[in-house]
Amino acid sequence: MAKFPTVRAPKVEEVLDIADSYGLTLTIEDAESFRKMMAGTAAVYSRLDELPDVKLPVKYPRDPGHRPQPADNKYNQWYWRCEVKGKKNGPLAGKRIALKDNICLAGVPMMNGASVLEGFVPDIDATVVTRILDAGGTIIGKAANTYLCFDGGSATTATGMVENPRKPGHSSGGSSAGSAVVIVTGEADMALGGDQGGSVRMPGAWSGIVGHKPTHGLVPYTGVFPIEATLDHCGPMAGTVRDTATLLQVIAGVDGYDPRQIGTKTQNYVAALEKGVKGLKVGVVKEGFGHPESERVTDSKVKAAADVFKKLGAEVKQISVPWHLHGLDIWTPIATEGATAQMLKGNGMGWNWEGYYNTSLLDAYARGWRARPNDLSETVKLVMMTGEFMHRNYHGRFYAKAQNLSRLLRDAYDAALAEYDVLVMPTIPFRATKLPAPDCSREEYVDTALNMLRNTAPFDCSGHPALTIPCSVSDDLPIGMMIIGKRYDDATVLQFAQAFEAATDWKEM
Repeated sequence: MAKFPTVRAPKVEEVLDIADSYGLTLTIEDAESFRKMMAGTAAVYSRLDELPDVKLPVKYPRDPGHRPQPADNKYNQWYWRCEVKGKKNGPLAGKRIALKDNICLAGVPMMNGASVLEGFVPDIDATVVTRILDAGGTIIGKAANTYLCFDGGSATTATGMVENPRKPGHSSGGSSAGSAVVIVTGEADMALGGDQGGSVRMPGAWSGIVGHKPTHGLVPYTGVFPIEATLDHCGPMAGTVRDTATLLQVIAGVDGYDPRQIGTKTQNYVAALEKGVKGLKVGVVKEGFGHPESERVTDSKVKAAADVFKKLGAEVKQISVPWHLHGLDIWTPIATEGATAQMLKGNGMGWNWEGYYNTSLLDAYARGWRARPNDLSETVKLVMMTGEFMHRNYHGRFYAKAQNLSRLLRDAYDAALAEYDVLVMPTIPFRATKLPAPDCSREEYVDTALNMLRNTAPFDCSGHPALTIPCSVSDDLPIGMMIIGKRYDDATVLQFAQAFEAATDWKEM
């Protein structure tokens, strides 16, 4: 008995519609001719669908867990609670690790902060999940993040705004909001976040924890929901530098599936923590301070924190990297047009790259957002409409130019890092803002989601490792210092962070 084809042949009306969308003029006879030829290709697709798909391994047993009750989720920090235990021994033995809810954990629901993905259950473990479990870690749940991760605040999460436990009513930072909060509340020892514009470092800075965006490609992104492949990063978050370095040590390295991993080099990140900073050089980047939106208290506290390195034997000097002021302008077309192409038109996976495509996630997300586009967050709608407008009218020219200029941005940081071991600036130029009111305007809602990217986003373009560490507090709101290093020299960034942490109590500075 012949199997019913899974891919149907097109109708003449569909051929005409497709032709019209590309400016082609076809007669009915032309359309019928193309339709017949296209039917042959559809048959090939149906035969392809009969072949089994490739699935990443799921090595450890688990149960699906549960949605936490409101009493156990005071700040809306969790999407899902579970317990998945790995090996009995290893560098993460005894450690409780939360996953940002854009990371696939087989058998456990994943929402990525978005109503259009609710109900999806992954059938694979992301590479970072398997590495955590192989290292003896216990995964205790999925931490809530903002809607499809396109929000540096914490207001767009479909399950509720994620509040800052340091000062309720204020943003915890985003998009890895819950990942930061569960560390502050003591529910997790470590967490994983994602970073395309600052989404590991911004919640780290505003919530008062350590968050490290690794060198682009150092940590495999396989099994994590993408936004834009040239900006996608996955990184560790923790209450201490040592825990951050330990988690990075476990998850870093090539997995053979992720095309972002080109020339990837790993180091001993934990061993670097003991080296100190005597004789090393710190460049305090002038252009990271004094923005129109900068707070004086943030600028002054970060400068004072940088001076701590002098007491530890390092040379500290203010330097200028003028290209830093262009960083957000370079990032914006890449994030806007790139996300429109990959996250929306490409249903998260996109095309034209060699690696692992998560087809079950692609199918669920495509069905969800295309059936219910009105349910997308205002930030995602803005990105989608702006990106489509630029595609239609400027044909990708500005995306292409921004990608070219990102190399010059990288070169500018590299030039500074050829003379200095690390660069320093505020992670975010101002402290955490209040969460918007439920009835605020669309303009205010979007502004609170995207107004804090100026210092963080450039390093997603350039690919340099960048870490935030709490360096002070004012009016109960933490202030983060960002430490930036050479590409694939994440160890030196962590080395400086450890020296600062050991020498200070940030709550007293």
